[in-house]
Order: sequence, then C-alpha cells, then structure tokens
Amino acid sequence: MTFGVAIVGCGLIGAKRAAVLGPEGRLVACADLDLARARQLGAPHGALAVDDWRQVLALSAVDLVIVATRHDALSDITQAAIAAGKHVLVEKPAARSVLELESVLAAVKNTQVKVRVGFNHRYHRAMRKARELVDCDAIGELMFIRARYGHGGRPGYEKEWRADPCLSGGGELIDQGPHLIDLSRYFLGDFTRVSGFAHTYFWDMPVDDNAFLLLRTDTDRTAFLHASCTEWKNLFSMEIYGRLGKLDLSGLGGSYGVERITWYRMLAEMGPPETTAWEYPMQDDSWAVEMREFYEDIRTGRQPAASLRDAHACLSIIESIYRESGRDYCP
Repeated sequence: MTFGVAIVGCGLIGAKRAAVLGPEGRLVACADLDLARARQLGAPHGALAVDDWRQVLALSAVDLVIVATRHDALSDITQAAIAAGKHVLVEKPAARSVLELESVLAAVKNTQVKVRVGFNHRYHRAMRKARELVDCDAIGELMFIRARYGHGGRPGYEKEWRADPCLSGGGELIDQGPHLIDLSRYFLGDFTRVSGFAHTYFWDMPVDDNAFLLLRTDTDRTAFLHASCTEWKNLFSMEIYGRLGKLDLSGLGGSYGVERITWYRMLAEMGPPETTAWEYPMQDDSWAVEMREFYEDIRTGRQPAASLRDAHACLSIIESIYRESGRDYCP
C-alpha cells in the first residue's frame, strides 16, 4: 500500500519529513504560507504546491497529512485533517496548551483516524539501543534520569516566532523541553508530582530561555531535567540509572556531536563498572524509522506509540511549571 502524503509547513522539519517518506509514501501536495517554499519542496516529487493548507485536505489522493508548522497552527490543522478523514503526523508539542490539545482529542474520538505526535528523539539509534537494554533488564530496576538538552540560539533569535508567546505558547520549555519530558516518561512512566522553574536569563524576549524540572512518579522514580537556549555549545545528554548500572547517552549528530551510548554495568564487588559503548557516526535514520512505524500504525489499526495522550501529559507538565514560575502565556 502506498500512502498519498501532504506536508503542511515546508520549512526545515517539513523537508526532513519529505526526504524519508520511502517507497510507502508519495508526496502529493505541499502547503506553506510562503508559496515559493512549498513549490521548492514539492517540485522534485511533482506535488501540488499551495499557500492555503485547506486545499490539500480536499484532495482525495491525500491519505496522510504531516503538520510541521508554528505551534499556533498545529491544533487547528490537525483537527481539520481529522474532520477530513486524513491520518496525521503532527510535530511536537502538538498544540500551545492543554486546552487546545483537548479539542484535538475530542475530534479524533470515535474515528478511525490515526494521529501520531512527532516525538522523533525516541527513534535515534542510541535511544533505540537504550530501550533494548532497559527492556532486557540490563541495568535492573530503574531509579532516576538526569538529562540536559540545549542550544545557543543565533543572532536575531529573540525576534523569531519562538520568542512570541502567542505563536509559540512559551519559550525553551515548550520548544526542546517536550523531548526531555517525553523521553523521561518513555522510560520511567507517568509523573504525578511536578515542580520546576522557567526563567529568562539572557535573551531579550518575553518567553523563557531556560527551564529546570524535577518530576516524580508515584513510586518516586525521578527525572531531573534542564532545557536551555543559552547552551553555548549544543548539547544532548541523558543518563538513565538503574539498580544494576546506568546508560549514558550523548549527541544527536551534527552540531550536537556524534551519537553514542555507554552501558556501565555494576559488578558484584562494586568499584569501577564494566563498560560497553556504541557509537553511531552514520547518518541519522530516526526520521525514517518513525515514518515506517506510522505507516504500520495505519495499516494495522494500532494506537501510535507516540500519541496525543503523550503530548497531553507533556503539556500538562509544561503548564504546571509555567504556573509555578508565574508565567501566563497566550493562549
């Protein structure tokens, strides 16, 4: 089966999605407010290019819509695609707020439409290896996670759409923070006790540039997380601690450095652990793996592993920390 795909939002992420559709996907249409950008993405595929996303939802050849827009448009386009009977892959955070996302959840209820949220980091090679090691009990019962994720911005960053709370829904916490929260939930489970602080230290903008989170499950599994856009050297670091050892993941490729995972296995006599490391200097295949999984979701009728419920849990945590920090963003 080949799926007809429409991409709404033809910037960097939309282009990444188009590049990994594979033999099971055919790019039928591209929509972007910048028509030239839609044409540039669609031309190699012979895809229709438009500047009004509503036009692509009317096409019978479109089975699946990828929504890769600014945060303020994510929920509206997703709801409209659901109403049109199209399956949807919507980029994280899937909405600016819990309230917006609940409208999407209501729209998809009692339909056959599948909606996957683009929590792409689950599919990096090192993260897939971590999942494999945790599932086979290599580090024993999990205890806590310590993770950091950040970049240093760029000249003019404070004037981009991410710095406008009505377009973004917040700052760094709602930008890169969802990946840290989602990955921590992916390993540790649901967090029922949430505390944290979001603050603007450097950038002259009305949204946060750093966020610090302390999240706990009912059984006190804990995630200590830091998301930052004052990280002057791009960084991804996640340490997963179990009773029998730990996994140390770093890098995402490109400016974040080579992707690698190190397994530190605690010995009976304790002391220095036995160490095994894997390194992945090759091209990142996470986008392609994620896309194949979504095709399989649709074919088999299964619930996507990265779901609207996961996005709802992330946004609930984000909103709790914004409230605790005295930040009341639009909407």
